Amino acid sequence: MKHMVTESSELLDASDVEIEEALQHADPIVLRGLLFQLTGDEELRDIELGHHLISGYLDVYQVAKPEDAAMIRGKAAAFLKQYRDAGAGPIDIGPRERLLESLSLTAGVPVTPTELPMWLETLGIDPWARGLSWSGDAAPEAAADFSVIVIGAGMGGLNAALHLKNAGVSFRVLEKGDNVGGTWRDNRYPGARLDSPSRLYTHVFGVGYPYPNLYTPGETNQGYLEWIADEFDLRGSVELHSEVTSLAWDDATSEWVVSVTQNGRPQVLRANAVVSAVGFLSQPSIPRIPGLEDFAGDAFHTARWPEGYSLQGKRVAVIGTGCTGYQMIPEIAREAAHLSIFQRTPNWLFEAPGYLKPFPEQVKWLDRNFPFLTNFERFQLAFLQRADMTGRRLKRDAGYQDEHAVSETNRITRDNLIASLERKLAGHPDLIEKMTPTAPPMAARPVLFDPEYSVLDVLLHDDVSLVSEGIERVRENGIETKDGVLHELDTIVLATGFRANDYLWPMEVRGRGGITLEEAWSKDGARAYLGSLVPGFPNLFMIYGPNTNLTVGFQILDMIELTARFALENIGALIEQGKRSVEVTEDAYWRYNDEIDRQEPDMIYTDQRARNYYINKHGRSSSNNPLDTRVLWNWLRDPAGRLKSDAPVSLAPELADAYRVLEPRHGADLVVR
Repeated sequence: MKHMVTESSELLDASDVEIEEALQHADPIVLRGLLFQLTGDEELRDIELGHHLISGYLDVYQVAKPEDAAMIRGKAAAFLKQYRDAGAGPIDIGPRERLLESLSLTAGVPVTPTELPMWLETLGIDPWARGLSWSGDAAPEAAADFSVIVIGAGMGGLNAALHLKNAGVSFRVLEKGDNVGGTWRDNRYPGARLDSPSRLYTHVFGVGYPYPNLYTPGETNQGYLEWIADEFDLRGSVELHSEVTSLAWDDATSEWVVSVTQNGRPQVLRANAVVSAVGFLSQPSIPRIPGLEDFAGDAFHTARWPEGYSLQGKRVAVIGTGCTGYQMIPEIAREAAHLSIFQRTPNWLFEAPGYLKPFPEQVKWLDRNFPFLTNFERFQLAFLQRADMTGRRLKRDAGYQDEHAVSETNRITRDNLIASLERKLAGHPDLIEKMTPTAPPMAARPVLFDPEYSVLDVLLHDDVSLVSEGIERVRENGIETKDGVLHELDTIVLATGFRANDYLWPMEVRGRGGITLEEAWSKDGARAYLGSLVPGFPNLFMIYGPNTNLTVGFQILDMIELTARFALENIGALIEQGKRSVEVTEDAYWRYNDEIDRQEPDMIYTDQRARNYYINKHGRSSSNNPLDTRVLWNWLRDPAGRLKSDAPVSLAPELADAYRVLEPRHGADLVVR
């Protein structure tokens, strides 16, 4: 499918000076690859690049010479002016055979040819590349008779709903809340913000969405989800105030019986398939602190922040200093009379320049008016996080000996983080000690901060206290710590995370023979085949299910889209073949999970010094995935065998053995009835 750029009256009205000035804010290496794709200009090939190795693992390439950067921007200005003068009408991406070289020019290093199909999906020139394609030219008649229930209307649920709608499959979305949005609807605490680049936080169909920040605040992300619901006319298919309480498989009819409370009234629905998009960071974790229920002031979890709540003049406690706590603390400090931060375990803080700032207006103008610029910007950021880069950052070196680090790369990262702490907290050795984790970097979720204003700046304020003594109990008027001190308070904010290992909780889910998911997972916690399927639970597909937090390449939104496509391709094959159910074999389920267990000890996040949701009560991770995402991409892409090939299309030879662990196709690992 050709991705087209519609006519832009904004560009038609732009002067030469405005175009030239805007392009001063564009990255020359991105312009280089994009212009080569659009024009084939040979002069863009041989340009000297500078190389920077950041934190010992991140390879960043930039145009080295100012005169080359000026030349590229001049060519970009000439292209935009010509495009403007020609009417700024629809334009095609250019020759597909040129894309491999164009992406390589953008990356600064050659893109592996076998990986091109994977990177073209990320590029987003086909907005529907991760949807369902029928074997024929149109949906079969049976598509309208096959019913799917999608649970949740956040990033995963709306994605599944849109692709089901495009494919003509009958569906309904059940959402327990009062609006679409999922986690961004619920998490409206002050300072809520992305901790991954916003250009990577769109679906491939939303690459051109006009994000205004490098890391967008919560309300902007909620706006993106509402845009999806409105732009693609999905609201009529989303049933709000509809909380699913149980799912039960009816073997006689090959249907799921779905019990749901809609607007306070119990209902029973039936569907041929269920797609669960409830996520795993949706149910707040409320700590058992003695006396919490006796507190006379206001106490609430960050995911249940009261609408319009004011902290002005209040004495406020924040309990918990993970990503949410560190995001929120600087904003609370602007308003509260006094802020007490109760920190059990510090987390590593990574500098992210521009974390809080909006893009300059010129950047936003270019995003709207330069054809395919957002596609190439997205690719460049994604390529920086490719598997061979992130693997270097997150894996142990078995032979490395260091008290504080698990590899040379990890040591370099730690040294940089310590230097950052010492710069920000100079002259306060007590605070530096309290803010230095004992676990190595990347053993827990990294936390980004803006070097211009963050929790580290707030700690130096007279009206802010960092409390590292343990909590004894909550009193009516405050929190008493184990040293006997009473911290008087008006408000307690619980930044204590979520029940991350309780997948699909509190729903009761029963599969074949009445077995529950709790029983299926009783050995050592939640597992799933490719993050999606569990044996004995036919036609139940999870999006953002167990072990879908990617660590070796890609972003979580990629995994959301890939597991959704896996579900859609399975559903499409059932419809086309007139079959009733698909499920994974017990053997395949364990082959996949044994491979996760085999590779997991190599990962930094298993370090025993870390305390976080990554490791469940059984000592393994139900959330993270240590596998190379290039292998996962191949496993998830073609369960119905539509490609008519047993060979992966996007793997280097050294990854082929890993790929052969599974046979993720109908008639092999997947049984169709």
